[in-house]
Amino acid sequence: MDYRRLGNTGSVVSAYCLGTMTFGAESDETTSFRLMDNYVEAGGNFIDTANVYGAGLSEEIVGRWLKGKPLRNLVITTKGRFPMGDGPNHLGLSRKNLREALDASLKRLQVEHIDLYQMHAFDALTPLDETLRFLDDAISSGKIAYYGLSNFLGWQLTKAVWQARAGGYQPPVSLQPQYNLLVRDIEHEIIPAAQDAGIGLLPWSPLGGGWLSGKYKRDEMPTGASRLGENPKRGMEAFDKRNGNAATWEVIGAVEEIAAARGATMAQVALAWVAAQPAVTSVILGARTTDQLADNLGASELSLTPDEIATLSAVSKPRMSDYPYGEGGVNQRHRKLEGGR
Repeated sequence: MDYRRLGNTGSVVSAYCLGTMTFGAESDETTSFRLMDNYVEAGGNFIDTANVYGAGLSEEIVGRWLKGKPLRNLVITTKGRFPMGDGPNHLGLSRKNLREALDASLKRLQVEHIDLYQMHAFDALTPLDETLRFLDDAISSGKIAYYGLSNFLGWQLTKAVWQARAGGYQPPVSLQPQYNLLVRDIEHEIIPAAQDAGIGLLPWSPLGGGWLSGKYKRDEMPTGASRLGENPKRGMEAFDKRNGNAATWEVIGAVEEIAAARGATMAQVALAWVAAQPAVTSVILGARTTDQLADNLGASELSLTPDEIATLSAVSKPRMSDYPYGEGGVNQRHRKLEGGR
């Protein structure tokens, strides 16, 4: 297992993070404990949860597992923002909601502090300064060590960084976005903004909801224990969108070809590509079973060649209009070193 700095901090995390959204839902407590045990035995030290996962159940399971564990070897992260109740103050990034949400997360996790507290999404109603002041206070009080952002756009991330600096607050250290070979639009604005600020990326859904693992077949609607099979209406819409997209199958074909040549699984190739991308600190794994986790962790032993990375990057390149993110727009933002017309 490789280890990397968490953004610009001195803390070190494994290149693959264990996501716990399945805990208490798709994975019972016994299975969840095994997943965490196996992950740590493989060298992982970074566990990601959120208060809304299982309406708090995921945090509770992680908390019971943490009892008696050497916390100095682990980096625990959770999130706040989405509703944990029906009232108007039970969600958002206000001081009131975050104070109550953080205290509740600490209680469920049975810890005195959280290593990384992430804002699960932007809140257009709460002044950003209010959120940043609360987070800086939470660091000063010792309740959290660092804070990060999740699902923020490029301008929102940059505004948070510079407003923190202007106010004398601690800045964010991480960003958790969706990123995989099928979803690369964050490369246009969000990744450059993160790199400019020294923020580390913690990509979620690195397998594109299972598409990049080879679990879905063309024109075969999935059923049962799958992301698409759980909600038939949403599942059918999502499946039709992906299944009818020729570019999707072109990417899947390239992943399958490299996996066959390397004696690896498709999931391992797709995960290794994400882990090799600039600005990525740790890739979040979302396994439901110990077999899935073992397969995913195999990516930590797979180092793609420059040619393999280039092949996957070329076939999955986002198809954008000419401006502002296509060639026409790129030409407006760059110049040749040697100059000239």
